[in-house]
Amino acid sequence: MKLEQALQSSKFRTEVQKAVLNILYTAWWLKTITSRELKEFGITHEQYNVLRILRGKHPDRMCVRDIASRMIEKNSNVPRIIDRLELKKLVERSTSAVDKRETVIMLTHTGIAMLGSCTEKVNSIFEKAMPISETEADTLNQLLEKLRQNEQ
Repeated sequence: MKLEQALQSSKFRTEVQKAVLNILYTAWWLKTITSRELKEFGITHEQYNVLRILRGKHPDRMCVRDIASRMIEKNSNVPRIIDRLELKKLVERSTSAVDKRETVIMLTHTGIAMLGSCTEKVNSIFEKAMPISETEADTLNQLLEKLRQNEQ
């Protein structure tokens, strides 16, 4: 769908303004379709992101601070997300062997299995939602990274 149709407007101050709105709208659209599919697994996209981060370190454990630093949405309430994942038996908490004051998190076998199923579904969604070539994706990635070059 064209941005003008989605926003029901064709008046943009500049092409740069239109590009910003296009990025925001596309991010919202991708998040919405991903969240809808993850709902059938009983998890949110933030919970899925935590599971993916933990899988990247598996079988090692991670502290909450390190998980939070890798989140896509930086303002996510990671301790609360972990509480919910723990209730679902997808992660397990323990005390760090190095620092007894620190809590560390690890995927459970159930969490690994759930993540595998979710990832298959999400990958399928992304393949359908992103009908672009590898070359186009590379160009898009370079442009998006250029936008964030002064990220703080």
